Amino acid sequence: MISPYTESILIFIGINTILAYSFYIPMTTNQISGGQGAFMGIGAYFSAAMTVNYHIPFPVALVVSGLMAGGVGVLVGFPALRIRGLYLVIMTLGFAEVVRVFFLTSEYFGAAYGFSKIQELTTMTNVAVVLGLIIFVVYRLERSYLGRALEAIKENDLAAETLGVNITKLKVLMFGFGAMVAGLGGALYAHYALFIDSNNFGFHRSIEMVIFAIFGGVTSIWGPPVGAAILTLFPEVLRFIQEWRMVFYGLLMILMMTFRPQGLVTKHMFKDVLSRRGRQEVGDPA
Repeated sequence: MISPYTESILIFIGINTILAYSFYIPMTTNQISGGQGAFMGIGAYFSAAMTVNYHIPFPVALVVSGLMAGGVGVLVGFPALRIRGLYLVIMTLGFAEVVRVFFLTSEYFGAAYGFSKIQELTTMTNVAVVLGLIIFVVYRLERSYLGRALEAIKENDLAAETLGVNITKLKVLMFGFGAMVAGLGGALYAHYALFIDSNNFGFHRSIEMVIFAIFGGVTSIWGPPVGAAILTLFPEVLRFIQEWRMVFYGLLMILMMTFRPQGLVTKHMFKDVLSRRGRQEVGDPA
């Protein structure tokens, strides 16, 4: 049996990995979202409201809150099609602030007092199941026809469109999918933290997701879990930086952008390692 402290760390690594994937998924179509914290907040608040106010079973609340966040993501995704790059980041940050203020002023969701009396329903098992499903779906998606279409959009969306790829459909789909994943992460977070307020889902939360994904690498499906695991563990191992973790993350990102801008894990890293090992074994006279 693992200790409660270790279990807590593993749960937060799992939730942070889910949140990192919520940024990684729209990035597969070159959509840089700065508002994933808002979708996380939608999932958290609505899941909490369903279980506390209406006594809906947690698995149902988890799925419904994820779908609600995804639906909002689709609605935001349509106007996001008109802009890209820095302007998309600014637009999504603005949307995130609107959502934060909504929860801050909504009496139904506790307003400035926050939402309390949430049951502790998040376990290591359900976090692992949700994360496993997300990785499975993303892995299968990237190795399907849609995956090749997403790769084409990421390289050059105009060229992809001339090849018959429905750019509008896929961009909105991936933006909504990323929002749904953030909503699932928010629901799991709410039922482990047991108290939430609007500040939990502000600008800093969205930036954390960006840092987790970029640090690990956004060209590989294994980048987000690597980045989330390392950056969740660091403040725990080095307890003295707990209060300064955002400063630490910022300095770490400066170093990463200077020396390894592609992130810790690249798309062909494991393939290159395996092929190099294979060549060494072939050339081994033994």
